[in-house]
Amino acid sequence: MKNNGIFLLAIFLLMQCTSKETTMYTPVPYNLEIPTLFANKLIAPIIPANNPLTEEGVALGKKLFFDRKLSGNNTQSCATCHSPQKSFANNRQFSEGVQGILGTRNSMPLFNLAWNFDERFAWDGKEVGLEKQALEPVKNPIEMHANWETVAEKLQASPEYPDLFLQAFGSSEIDAVLITRALAQFERTLISGNSKFDRYLNGETTLTPQESAGFNVFMDEAKGDCFHCHGSDNNPLWTDNKFHNNGLDSNFSDLGLGAVTGDTNDNGKFKSPSLRNLIFTAPYMHDGRFATLDEVIQHYSEGLQPSATIDPLMKKVNQGGVGLSLQEKANLKAFLLSLSDPDFVNNPVFRE
Repeated sequence: MKNNGIFLLAIFLLMQCTSKETTMYTPVPYNLEIPTLFANKLIAPIIPANNPLTEEGVALGKKLFFDRKLSGNNTQSCATCHSPQKSFANNRQFSEGVQGILGTRNSMPLFNLAWNFDERFAWDGKEVGLEKQALEPVKNPIEMHANWETVAEKLQASPEYPDLFLQAFGSSEIDAVLITRALAQFERTLISGNSKFDRYLNGETTLTPQESAGFNVFMDEAKGDCFHCHGSDNNPLWTDNKFHNNGLDSNFSDLGLGAVTGDTNDNGKFKSPSLRNLIFTAPYMHDGRFATLDEVIQHYSEGLQPSATIDPLMKKVNQGGVGLSLQEKANLKAFLLSLSDPDFVNNPVFRE
């Protein structure tokens, strides 16, 4: 009888230990609020079937995004280099990793990532899919310099994370796959679509004469000729999400896409960044070489450098650029600043 009692007690304890796992919690689907212009002019956002957005997954991803436990020495989080106040970029030319080592690329801003239709991320397109992209900074010795197994162990040992993972993914066993899925869920909710120009297109406000003139410069193939790479009033992403050599250098210290594909025809090509939120995201270009928007406009006006792989869209490279007047440059800048979305950078939902 005594042995039977011990056996029954063991069965009871085992049931208690496993009840948390077997009592499945059904995550609540997340309602992704898509701006009107996006809904009208773009196809649906890319949400992987194996990682649907849920309230619990997004909340967990946000918590992880700001958690310094993801770094090797617990001093940096994703937000260290991707600050909400800077449109999820930062204002340094190169970010500094946990070892005090500077990287070689400027931090890209993070928004509207669910509409990156070819799913190639980073300046050179090396990472395919947001989940895979999230793997890289944590293990990169120049960035967060951590080991994924150690990161998972740190989170597993915390009093709150196992339950949060259980609610989000049905498992309290934490690993890199679930961590990056949660991060990707949060990042897909970072939508910027309420700039002054958005409101203008929605009939909610008017542009100043200078902003309107700047838009005309932007769209004029004989003037700014910007729309081929950076979209138009019919593309609210303000990027084609493709890779171009935009005439920064004649010789390349960074091969960009070419280093990924191994094709010399891709040397010097980098992803076209969105023109949204430029007021928050200086410095500019993949290497942060331009401190101001005026310098960027000057580059396209008079600073193009010829090379074997320069994009055919840089049609006036032999003249050094498109040759804008001072007034045209000022007008173009005014238009570009109208693409800024203060509501996005000030959204408390995206803050720690």
